[in-house]
This record gives sequence, structure tokens and C-alpha cells, in this order.
Amino acid sequence: MTTPETLLAILEKLKDVKILAVGDVMLDQFVYGEVARISPEAPVPVLSVKRRAHVPGGVGNVAANLCGLGASVNLVSVAGADVARTTLNRVLADIPNLTPHLLTDPSRPTIQKDRFLAGPQQMLRVDDESTDPISPAFETDLLAACKDAAKGCHAILVSDYGKGIVTDGLLKGLLGLGLPVFIDPKGRDYKRYKGARLVTPNRKELGDATGGMPTSSDADIVAASKHLIDMGIQAVLATRSGDGMTLVDGKTNPTHLRTQAREVFDVSGAGDTVIATACAAFCAGADMVAAAALANIAGGIIVEKVGTAAIRAADLQKFLAEAHNIDLVRGNDSGRTIAPVMDWQEAKEQVERWRARGLKIGFTNGCFDLVHQGHVTMLDKCRRHCDRLVLGLNCDESVARLKGPARPVNRQDARAQVIAALGSVDAVVLFGSDTAEGDTPLTLIKTLRPDMIFKGADYTADTVVGGDFVQSYGGRVVLIDLEEGFSTTNTLKKLGSAA
Repeated sequence: MTTPETLLAILEKLKDVKILAVGDVMLDQFVYGEVARISPEAPVPVLSVKRRAHVPGGVGNVAANLCGLGASVNLVSVAGADVARTTLNRVLADIPNLTPHLLTDPSRPTIQKDRFLAGPQQMLRVDDESTDPISPAFETDLLAACKDAAKGCHAILVSDYGKGIVTDGLLKGLLGLGLPVFIDPKGRDYKRYKGARLVTPNRKELGDATGGMPTSSDADIVAASKHLIDMGIQAVLATRSGDGMTLVDGKTNPTHLRTQAREVFDVSGAGDTVIATACAAFCAGADMVAAAALANIAGGIIVEKVGTAAIRAADLQKFLAEAHNIDLVRGNDSGRTIAPVMDWQEAKEQVERWRARGLKIGFTNGCFDLVHQGHVTMLDKCRRHCDRLVLGLNCDESVARLKGPARPVNRQDARAQVIAALGSVDAVVLFGSDTAEGDTPLTLIKTLRPDMIFKGADYTADTVVGGDFVQSYGGRVVLIDLEEGFSTTNTLKKLGSAA
């Protein structure tokens, strides 16, 4: 029986999973900006670029999702010898537990998809790619690389975007390695996927693959999926947009899973998240129904994110805990909202969601060792200037370097929880553990790119760390008047004299 507790137990085992991911790798570039005028040269909007972001796409995004869930991944694909390849290498290197093996084919470009967005609205997508099949020689080399990378793996995940990497010969070789193969399919000929443990077509792809069979109702989806199973595919997980998903497995009755999304911002990469979650969960010991249930939840979470984003096990754990009133660590019976303590990637994604809703993001930072009235008053004032306030909190090692070996008085987890309980703060992020970054929040500020940065009025705008960076893209530095007579140092002196 698939219970929330069962699903949470599966999530705990994902760290022991290792998967070979194969397919079309891409570089996704997101160009964010604002539109305030129409071009005088033609009746088109002019996008004033504010920033660019690069993330892995295609099977690269699948691998990022697998790693986000806690799995280890060997990624095998083909890329060109160009600037996009260099950027792709860099973004792949930033993903923990990912080992990429990219063969170089100078005759084809590294696939790059550029998306131009004004606020939350995508205006244009530009694709630079080749869809020609790789040569027989490259197919042989690629299969050899896959066989080597498959050692120690629990499954193979094939991401077929129809860009020429996933040839019939490669598929035949992968399906013959003796591992369960999960496939995100493309095209109309699904006979080439015979032997796959699971395929994940969307509604349109399911109809195309079955010669135009209807896919409107639950019964239609089941009939079309059974048609694919008759071809030798073991199971079908059909994604149905707002209608959720349907699992048809030759070993169980059909299972209909209704959509979990509360608010859809961006469907980019949702299919990658679904198959990555289903594959990882299956490898962690889930039956196919439980794997599909987790995949459905993951798909609902990911469309609430902005841009191509990777799912994380913590996202699923939080969803299950909140939806079923399960205490993962300790309860909060006060009825008050407590801000989350986030890692950098979580904070970045949350800021993007807030920004997509038109909210202004503020940032401030500090040690906050003994929280006093001056801190509370300052944070309240900061929050009045913005819609959401992110607080960067110095980690214990950083506080000790700044304040001396006797500090902090309170450890970072305790300090974070106290700050998170203040109604003025919307997220807490620790920084300073990497000595190469120093004890300032500059790198964190560059990661989050807040609309405004706050500091006490004892500073000047030109001495605020990160101030010049925030102002470079139109942000503001706001100096906050401090409450006189309050400081952690003076409080400790008073405690010392009273001892």
C-alpha cells in the first residue's frame, strides 16, 4: 500500500541509487529582462536584458533532477566543440554527484536553447541544433562509453529528444545490458523501445504513437497505453497536464493520479522531473505505483518553479509532511508561520518564484548571535520596504572569525530558528562556511540578485558589501536607522559584569 510514510521511506533511500543517464544533452539559456517600448524599426517589443542564466537541458536536466533527489549519476552524451560546450561543461561541473562523459563531435553544434523572458512571460525561444543522427562510428563509441559507465548502476534512463543521439542501434545496445531501462520517448515508432521498463509519453505523444487513438478520458488513456504494452513495453506512465498522470503496468491495475500543482508558472523540464523521480524511486525499492505517485508529486512541484529547475528530495519530503500533517523533525503547534531555513539553491529558486509574481525582494545579513530589540526593529523596517525579505546569516565558523573564539554564544541552527520565527523575515540562508568567499555575503548576493539590499545607517551606500553589484542592475541600497542602546557586545558585557 502506498502511504505517505512509505513514500518518505523511499526518499531516504535515494542516496544509495546510481543511474546511467543517456540522451540528447543541451544548454538552456534564460535571458531575463523588461519590456518598456516597441522597436522603431519594426512592430516588436524591445527586451532590456537584466541578466542571463545557464542550466543543463535535455538529458542534462534529467541528470540534475536525479542528483537533486540524492542519486549519483553517470551522464553520457555527445556535444560539439564550441563555446556552448564550454559553458555546458561549467554548469554540469556545478552539480554534485554527477559524472559527465561527453563525446565531442566537431561536425555538430552543442544544442542550445535560448529563452527570452519579460518578467514571467516567455517572448521567444531560439534553438541552435542539429537533428541529424550521429554517425555509425560515433554510435559505436557512444555505446562503448555507456557500457563502461553502466558499471555499478541500478538502471538506465534514456532521454530521447529526437536530436539524433538516441539511434536505434544505441537503444538496442542499451536495452541489452540487463538493467531496467526508463525512457522519455520521442516520435511515433515505439517498437524501438521494446523491452523498456517504463516509457513516459505525454497525451499528444501517446496519441501519435498509437496511430491516432483517442486520449481524452481515463478509459482512452488506458486503452492507448495497453496498445504500447502490446508492443513489448512493460509499463506506461502517461502525463496528462492538468488531468495528472495514468500508470498502466502489465502487472497491476491502471492507476490514475490527479495533478498536484497548485499554481503553474513554467512547465519547462517537467517531463524530465517526472521520469527522473520515477526511475530513482524504482531503484530505491519502490513498486511502480509508488514510483509513479512520487513522480506525480514532483511534477506538480516543478511547474511551480520558474525556468528549468531540478526537483530535490527535500521538496518532496516537505510536500508530504505538509499535506499529511507529518512532523519530519519537530512540530510547530503555535499556528504561526515560520520562515524556512534554505540552502543557496533553494533560496535562489524561491526568489525566482517571488520575482515571477512581481514581488520585490530585499536582502540583509548579520550574525544575530543574541537577538535583541534593535535587531527586531531593524528587520521590521527592512520588511516595510520590500515584499519579501531574505536574511543571510553568518555560519558559526564565520562568526568566530569575526567576533573571536568565544563566539557565537548560540549555534547557527538556534540562531536561524530564532530569526525564522520573526514575522518580518521570509527566508534564512547561511553563508561563510567557504573561507575562499570570506565572511561577507557578496557571493550569496550575486546568487540571489535582490532588488534591494539593507544595512544599518552606520554604513554609507558605497561601503555596503554588494551594494555596487545590486545597483549595477537597477537595484537599490537602503540604509536603515538603528535603535540606539542595543548591541550584542554590550549585552554580553552586562552579563559578564552581573556574573
